[in-house]
Amino acid sequence: MPIWLAPVTYGAVGATQAPDLLRYPPAGYRAIERTARIGHGAARFEYACVAALTWGIQKRSGFRIQSIEAPIEAPIEPDALSGSSRREALYGPDGTQYLRPGDTAQLVIPVIGPIVIRAPARVVYLIDEPNRKGFAYGTLPGHPEDGEEAFIVSQREDESVWLTIRAFSRPSSRKWWAVYPALRIAQELYTRRYLGALAGPIE
Repeated sequence: MPIWLAPVTYGAVGATQAPDLLRYPPAGYRAIERTARIGHGAARFEYACVAALTWGIQKRSGFRIQSIEAPIEAPIEPDALSGSSRREALYGPDGTQYLRPGDTAQLVIPVIGPIVIRAPARVVYLIDEPNRKGFAYGTLPGHPEDGEEAFIVSQREDESVWLTIRAFSRPSSRKWWAVYPALRIAQELYTRRYLGALAGPIE
């Protein structure tokens, strides 16, 4: 089955939105939540939102993103869509297209030298509120994990800007279960990279 047509590899689509995710993760999954302050003011918030909605967090963390164009719209779980279920194309200030529910990509993760891990994923929902924006992707067949990860930029009343990562996951196969400790270390490493990805100078 073509990857753009494949459903996500887990059942609890949209569960990264649950307020009690850490206490009651989907059965069999490990949940995490990490938050870091990334700056202050309207310019930082706009910059972070644009970056988050154009795969900027992943790219600044060392990933290569290969978009997978589908001849038809990829399947979306309608109950998971929150904040925005728009399918029309919107663009950032530099002309980069914002993510949309159903967008599919191959996340190419460097390991050592030419060795990479390919992790296909699909955008399952957007968050589009005045002071809170972001998205979540779900894993597709071939990803080393099963689960969902959300990237949320928010601005508080004091104008401070924050990035929150929420996720639940488990190894996707016996092969990945065999290296589960290394997988958890890698997840923690990349989560830290995510949290620092938008904190530098505004480009």
